[in-house]
Amino acid sequence: MGMAVGPSSGIKNEINVTPLVDVVLVLLIIFMVITPMLQRGKSVTLPKAQNIEKEKKGGDQDPLILSVTPDKKMFLENDELDAAGLENKIREELEVTPGRRILLKGDASLTVLDVRKAMDIARKAKAKSIALGVEELKE
Repeated sequence: MGMAVGPSSGIKNEINVTPLVDVVLVLLIIFMVITPMLQRGKSVTLPKAQNIEKEKKGGDQDPLILSVTPDKKMFLENDELDAAGLENKIREELEVTPGRRILLKGDASLTVLDVRKAMDIARKAKAKSIALGVEELKE
């Protein structure tokens, strides 16, 4: 006896949405993790540069964000600090995680001297590696 396959058989062609829901949830989680990292530090207009040194991937922990705003105020992550406070805070952070890099985001309207001041403070706090945050020029 053969089995009849036709409209009356019990097989339904339904779309299985479970894999779709799984993918969407994973994407949502990824965006929730990445977005706060992009917003860290104070909002400054970064200078544009042609040749950008690509970050070395590896077991490097995430850098400390040091920002200098157009009005020459200095921030570590989102905390506004004066020169002495900034030096102490960087020193504390580097004691917890020695060798941690510092990403210096200086507004494009600032002079080299203003940015240099923040750099010198970080150096006094025994920072080994200071990277300047720049925006890549699109050709």
